[in-house]
Amino acid sequence: MKLSKWAKIQGISYRAAWNHFKLGMIPGAYTLPSGTIIVPDDKQQEIRQEYIICYARVSSSQNKDNLVSQSKRINDFCAAKGWIVKESIQEVGSGLNDNRKKLLKIFEDKKATKIVVEHKDRLTRFGFNYIENLCRSFNCEIVIINPASNDKEDLIQDFTSIITSFCAKIYGQRRAKRNTEKIIKSLEHDDTMQ
Repeated sequence: MKLSKWAKIQGISYRAAWNHFKLGMIPGAYTLPSGTIIVPDDKQQEIRQEYIICYARVSSSQNKDNLVSQSKRINDFCAAKGWIVKESIQEVGSGLNDNRKKLLKIFEDKKATKIVVEHKDRLTRFGFNYIENLCRSFNCEIVIINPASNDKEDLIQDFTSIITSFCAKIYGQRRAKRNTEKIIKSLEHDDTMQ
């Protein structure tokens, strides 16, 4: 059947149906060489259901309590929005690690329509735009509960991530944390002096 007929059956406008088609949310729909959009009418096609994944991450197993509370906050946020969570994933691993098995599985499965995280750095310290574009390729939105409130804060977070990365390579993980904390305190002190 034509997309216009399918839209009437679904009780939505043609424009909304066209948007669903463009987002790949109408399984089996295709375009004829003439440009007409056809939806198979074997059965009424369902619009892709939401598949929401809550993702929480901490850097080390010493922070397991933080992992549990972070996960609860994310799930509470989704509940407040009225979203039904399909999976709640907790992972221990560095934000600099690009080989986190649970996060990679989300990308491989391509089931998620929304990935909800508390802060952007819970997904990654670097390359967030790559992850965001990857998710867009399978119609998945990343929802960040607490985004950086301004460019300065974002810049400081990026700088902190770079320092953490280099310190980890030079001094090892434990010493890096102490050195990073000193650098952060120094930066905060300099920031208050201005």
